[in-house]
This record gives sequence, C-alpha cells and structure tokens, in this order.
Amino acid sequence: MVPLKTVLVDDEPLALQLLQSLLEDIPDIEVITTCRNGREALNAVATHLPDLLFLDIQMPGMNGFDVIGRLQGDIIPQVIFATAYDHYAVEAFDVNAVDYVLKPMEPERLTLAVDRARARLRQQGQQQDHSQADEKGRLLSSLTSTSSQTQAANSPVDTPGKLAIKDGGRIILANQSDIQWIDAAGDYMCVHTNGETHIMRSTLKELQQQLCPNTFKRVHRSTLVNLNYIQEIQVLTKGEYLLTLASSEKVKVSRNYRQSIKEYLEQKQTKTAV
Repeated sequence: MVPLKTVLVDDEPLALQLLQSLLEDIPDIEVITTCRNGREALNAVATHLPDLLFLDIQMPGMNGFDVIGRLQGDIIPQVIFATAYDHYAVEAFDVNAVDYVLKPMEPERLTLAVDRARARLRQQGQQQDHSQADEKGRLLSSLTSTSSQTQAANSPVDTPGKLAIKDGGRIILANQSDIQWIDAAGDYMCVHTNGETHIMRSTLKELQQQLCPNTFKRVHRSTLVNLNYIQEIQVLTKGEYLLTLASSEKVKVSRNYRQSIKEYLEQKQTKTAV
C-alpha cells in the first residue's frame, strides 16, 4: 500500500507530538511535516501536495476553517479535523471533511478516520482519467509545435500602469510589475507584491480587467499569476501544473486554466529558437 503523505497542523506542540506518536502505530502513514499555524499549513499543502491533512480548528489568527477556505479547491487533501470541541462537527462536514476526531484521541478512533480517508482516496483514484505521463507527452507536443495563434501572441510581456488598492483611509498605488500573484478570499482579493500582501474588496473578474492581459493570467478559478515571476513549472497528475514563483510561493494551475500556461511556454520556446 502506498503511504499516505500526511501534514499535521496544531498550535500546541504537545498535541502535535501526541498525534505524531499515535500515527506511528498506523501502517503506511508518512508524516512529511508539522505546522503550528494556518499560514504554515497553506504553504505545506501547496509545497508537498499531501494526501491527508490533520487540522486543528481553534488556532490563533487563522483557524482550521479559514485554512480550508484559503486552499485552492482542487488541491485540498483529505481533511481530518482534530479538536477538543464537538460543537464544530456540523460545520466540519459542511466543508467536506472526511472525519472529525475529538481530543484526547483514541487509537482505534484515529485508525478508523485514516481508513475512511484511504477509502475516499481510492474512490477518487478510480475516477482519474489522465496520467502524468500522458500530460507530459501533451506538454512536449505543445512545445514543439508553433501555431499562428502562438506567433500572434509572441510579443514582449509588459506590465504598465498601477493598481489602486484602498487600505482604510488611504489608497496604495501598487506597480503592476511588483505584483506576483493574486488569490481570492471570499469577497476580498489578496494582492501579493514583493514582500507584502494587500487586501482589497473586489471580484477576481473585476480585478483582472484592471491588469495587463499580456502579463496576468488566470490559472485557477480563484488565482491570477504574473507570468514574469514564474520560476518553475511542475507537471502534475490529472493534467495540472504547479508553479513556483520568484517568492518561492507554490500556485496550482487547474485543468480548466492550463491553456494560458501552455501558450506562455510555447511563446518562450519560440523566442529561444529564434
């Protein structure tokens, strides 16, 4: 059986140690990292793409439900909430958690939760219709062919203008060339510039209309990326990509939006050949 890549998230060090100790007695569980807060959890999921996420609910700053809300929908792992409070159970299953385990955790109950996660992963695996090898072949094919559409798009990537971001009683004018990526958090947009994150109220569609279309591409239903900051592109299963940006942030490209990245690669390939 393939080990489940697992991430543990809890703001209490002793709780993390206890959970990790209990999981050592369950076969085929590989704990790849532990996290103390929501921000670390988001980075760990984007970086490691785990199969399973044990997630505490009550954490300072960003709680467990906030973490789920910020994750890109199609890279959410199987989630098992681990908490000392039972009144969150309904809300936990509303966000499609695979299980909800109360602290202090009993080994038998923990094993049952892991078994449920395995069963759901097997079901999802049976529904996959794309393999990593097939996607690599399609990517190679797209890179070696130059269409008229690609030639028309073979213009320099530029980022003119500024983006006005209202922040309380002031307005920040951010250079578009400094914006690395943007992700949606409900009715708000998180604009990630060089070393800072600005929050503005807008829809992603409205924001995209204010940005340079040659530079900012939608790679997910909740994410825009500045192509100039892409450092690495990793081919994943199910026809998806994982982008590494200059800031070391990891951004998932879903199948519905992968064409923009393919066209960008073709453009780069054409320039190199010339």
